[in-house]
Amino acid sequence: MIPADFLIDDADVVATMAGPAPRSGTAQGDIGALTRASVAALDGRIVFVGRAEACRHQVSLRPGATIVDARGRTVVPGFVDSHTHLVYAGDRRDELRHRLAGATYAEIAAAGGGIVKTVAATRAAGEAELVDAARPRLAAMLAHGTTTAEVKSGYGLEVASELKMLRAIRRLADEQPISLTATFMGAHECPVEYRDRRGAYVDLVVDAMVPAVAGEGLAEWCDVFCEQGVFTPDEATRILRAGIARGLKPRIHADELALSGGSAVASEVGARSADHLIFVDEPHADGLAGAGVVATLLPAAAFFLKLGRYAPARMLIARGVPVALATDVNPGGGFTPSMPFVMALACFAMNMTLEEALVGTTINAAAALDRQAIAGSIEVGKPLDAVIVNGPLSELLRVGAPVIGAVIKHGHVVA
Repeated sequence: MIPADFLIDDADVVATMAGPAPRSGTAQGDIGALTRASVAALDGRIVFVGRAEACRHQVSLRPGATIVDARGRTVVPGFVDSHTHLVYAGDRRDELRHRLAGATYAEIAAAGGGIVKTVAATRAAGEAELVDAARPRLAAMLAHGTTTAEVKSGYGLEVASELKMLRAIRRLADEQPISLTATFMGAHECPVEYRDRRGAYVDLVVDAMVPAVAGEGLAEWCDVFCEQGVFTPDEATRILRAGIARGLKPRIHADELALSGGSAVASEVGARSADHLIFVDEPHADGLAGAGVVATLLPAAAFFLKLGRYAPARMLIARGVPVALATDVNPGGGFTPSMPFVMALACFAMNMTLEEALVGTTINAAAALDRQAIAGSIEVGKPLDAVIVNGPLSELLRVGAPVIGAVIKHGHVVA
């Protein structure tokens, strides 16, 4: 008999996501569904996944074991949110009114809003203040089923403030249930004081920030906003290669507002993920597929920024690019902590199927963070991170409805 101390019993469906990752092409829709299935764990790790009847004969529950009745419910892996900016100070919700009145992203930034406004507030805040502000954002993400997330710096844009943000992320990783991985993003924007000497700021990122971040072991990743008016492909390449030389793995904001060259940089440097990709075209999609880059799409950002278009998910899938989905939680245009809402947008605005969207929020998102071995699927040997959905899988698309019955992290009910 297999000993266990946690059991999800007799679910209508368990979407396991078992198998190779990331998924691409026709495999993007393979959720590895099992019907009338149970999942058992011991000390937080999965020891059984299979038919409920087989579980009763093969699994022995220890005294005091936790049992979650999943009859009439669906079980999916804990969601992996692979692109967030959830650590920051200040409040930019006033910009929402301007956007609803017709102001564009560029007009708001030109008026002193946007990233630079958050930079000023974040520089003025202490590390403890950043931690306190981020806690409720993480709690909201957890309540919506997120069990693993990436968090970026990028609102400091100076050595001390970038390090402060990354230390705040490290503290948050130690004190709450969601597993976090940190990304250094000193190249999120050129700060105001360097606007007339951009080259000097790139030098600062490469020569001072990257070594300081790597020296303290504060980040796993290095990211750049490669976009018209922000950082050029050559600048992005230089920064990402500097990060690679110091052990920081590359990812990139690419082709969000125009075909900026960011997707080409992703392919050239071997980025794990290229994010946004609203304007990516077929030749660049082929480059991403050939280089094994995951396309992390952020439909909630396009929605809240009123960009008028979404990333071409169907084209990317057809060209063999694995697609992940993320919230882009941030102070200016990432107003949802909900991966189910992102799934709904992916289905209804980007024409993904429900199964493709679920893969995008679980195993492919885990692969976008090099976490496919420990997150994103329900398989024997992996930590038990799972979401119990009240009803069939399609309930996840009911925006605003209380469809999540429980969130499980490492074999414990945490929400």
